[in-house]
Formats: sequence, C-alpha cells, structure tokens
Amino acid sequence: MPVSELRLIKRCAEFCEKKEIKNIPPYTRGIYVLFKYRPRLNKYDVVYIGMAAGTKTASIRGRLRVHRRRKGKLWSHFSAFEVWDNIREEEVQELEGLFRHIYRKDTRANRLNRQRGFKRLSKLRRESRKKGWMKGPASRKRVIK
Repeated sequence: MPVSELRLIKRCAEFCEKKEIKNIPPYTRGIYVLFKYRPRLNKYDVVYIGMAAGTKTASIRGRLRVHRRRKGKLWSHFSAFEVWDNIREEEVQELEGLFRHIYRKDTRANRLNRQRGFKRLSKLRRESRKKGWMKGPASRKRVIK
C-alpha cells in the first residue's frame, strides 16, 4: 500500500518549527513553504514558496537551513511536500511557479520572493485570452501582470 494516495506528493509535514528542519530526510525533493506565525490571530502567513531539486545542498532540508541562516527572522514555521521519485524536476518547477504566480500580488508572500510570477503561465493566460477560452466580459477585462 502506498504512503500517499496523491499523484504528485509522496509525503508532507506542515507548520513545523525551525528546530524540526533536522528531521527532514536528506536529498528530499519537492516544494516547501515558509510561514510567519501570528500568535494573536493563531494564523500562519505565507512568506515564501520554494522548490528543492534533491541534491545535498539543494534538498528541502538544505534550502531551509540556508533560509534559516540568511532570513531567519522573517519566518517562524515551514511546510515541506516531498514529490514522488517519478516526478521530473520540470514538473516540480511548474508547481513552484504556479504557487508563486498565485501569491504574486500578496504583499506578505512576496517578502522573500524575487520571482513575482510564472512567465510560462502568464504566456499561457495571454494565449488563452486571444483564443477566446473564456467567453463574456471577464475575458475582455485588463489582466494585471
């Protein structure tokens, strides 16, 4: 029986404290999210979304260690989503790009992100609009980049 019933995600850990970084297995590939905990509201704000290729320094654990060292005061918790072994790096990049694209207008989520959107998705949106994929007034509205 597989660990996960999901097609892309093999395992995950959510809303972990920084001290739990050491518990992530080495060479873990996938997507991770950095959060800032807001105790008065008991909420977590997304600060950053990233991907890890799975090499020693570019694993989720390695990337989180670098973020802790360089930008540790900007975030308090993380979530990690490991992808299955058959998921290509391009597919992980596409997932990361999609999430960053969704959060590109969120002022808190963009504090650490240099990439403000996902160019391939923006291009697809323009092409879809030209081909009339969405009918009606919404397709003619100016779309913010």
